[in-house]
Parts: sequence; C-alpha cells; structure tokens
Amino acid sequence: MIGFYLSGTGNTKHCVERLVHLLEGTAQCVPIEDPQIEALLEKEDTIVLGYPTQFSNAPFMVRDFIKKNRSLWNGKKLFIVNTMGLFSGDGTGCTARLLKKYGASILGGMQIRMPDSVCDSKLLKKSVEENRQIVRRADERIEQAAEQMRQGKYPREGLSVIDHCKGLFGQRLWFYRKTTGYTDRLKISDSCIGCGLCSKACPMNNIQMNDKRATPGNRCTMCYRCISLCPQKAITLLGDTVKEQCRFEKYAQ
Repeated sequence: MIGFYLSGTGNTKHCVERLVHLLEGTAQCVPIEDPQIEALLEKEDTIVLGYPTQFSNAPFMVRDFIKKNRSLWNGKKLFIVNTMGLFSGDGTGCTARLLKKYGASILGGMQIRMPDSVCDSKLLKKSVEENRQIVRRADERIEQAAEQMRQGKYPREGLSVIDHCKGLFGQRLWFYRKTTGYTDRLKISDSCIGCGLCSKACPMNNIQMNDKRATPGNRCTMCYRCISLCPQKAITLLGDTVKEQCRFEKYAQ
C-alpha cells in the first residue's frame, strides 16, 4: 500500500497519513509533486489518493496527473480521500470516474471535514479551539473507517449517483470556469521581500524568483500553500487580502 496526496495547508496530508498508517504501519505516503511518484505508484497495487475539494471538484493538478499517467491505473485498487471545509458533494467521485476510465478498481471513498484553508476569505473561519474539535472528529472518523476497512468494509462517500447530482448542481456548474484548468489569477503584492519560500513550496513550480521578487505564472492549482506560508501575507488568489494564514500544525495537539 502507498498513499499520495496534494496538500496545501496540511489537512489532506494529515488525513492520508493517518489512514494509511492505521491500515499498514510501514506504508509510505508521498506528495503528488515527489519526483519519484510515478515509480513508487507503479510498484504498489493498493493506493490511497487524497486531495482537498475545490468547488465540488478535484484540483486540476490531480486530474491532470491522473490523465498524464493513465497507463499507471490499470488493475490498481484505489481508495479516495477528499478533505473539505463544509460541502463536497461528489468530491471523491470526480477522480473515481476518471480512474475507472483508465482501468482502476475503486475500493471506496471518504469525504472528511477539516479546518477551512482558504486564507483570503472570511467564509467558514473558526476559532482555534473549534478547529481542533473539527480535527478530533476527523481523526475519530478515520479510525472508525480504518477498522471497517480492515474487515473489508469500505466507506463509499461521494461515489453514488445522488452524490454526483449534489456536487454537480450544488457547486460545480456554478463555478465551472474555476475548475476547468490551472488559473493565472494568483497575485503577489509589493509587500513581497523576495524570500523565495513560496517558490520552493509551490507543487506546480508556478512561482519564479526574478530580481529578488516572486513572480506568479499561469499554472496555479489553487492549493493555497504559498498563501499560507508567505511571511509578508503578500499573496492572494480568490480575495484581495489575507484574512488568516491556515496551517494544520496550528490546530494539531
């Protein structure tokens, strides 16, 4: 077994690692941008895939990775984990349908509520203690799911036709343009001090350093990693100012 994930602020990384290690203590978990990811996935038959939902869809980077590596999935067994601030619909189903197209067998899926990670919006923001309670409930759900999975009973969250309709009509159609590809709307203000942290952290290599200043490209996958890490709060995407920098470590106990 192996787990791989796209994680911006640490939520998805935590959930995938916790689930995989409960199922198989020595199993490896790696980020999707790991340069050895294709070789690692090719060796394993059972895979846990995790990512944060975006407008009831999987991040474009995840879907793009699946398509570009279509030959990897034939005969593989996948369990899908998607994290969400409040609503997902069929967040797991979006990749499940794609993976099945390339010959994968879908074991099941989990849609796990975690602290909101959209740093430049006040929507869904909670206190530290409220977020810690959300994490505790998520951990309990993961432990329960792992116990069921050891018995061969896999959760099927987000995979039904009803879930598909919820995701499609609840969010995806309304925000269709935001999920059809990478975005060029990442903004870096004059507050940038050229530390380079965002450039190093970006899973898409979408931020370059030019004359001691960070410059965004047009291939942002909206993971919010750079925004949550910037010491100057100089980076925004959906909003115009950083309301709160969100990191899982802040809520972990």
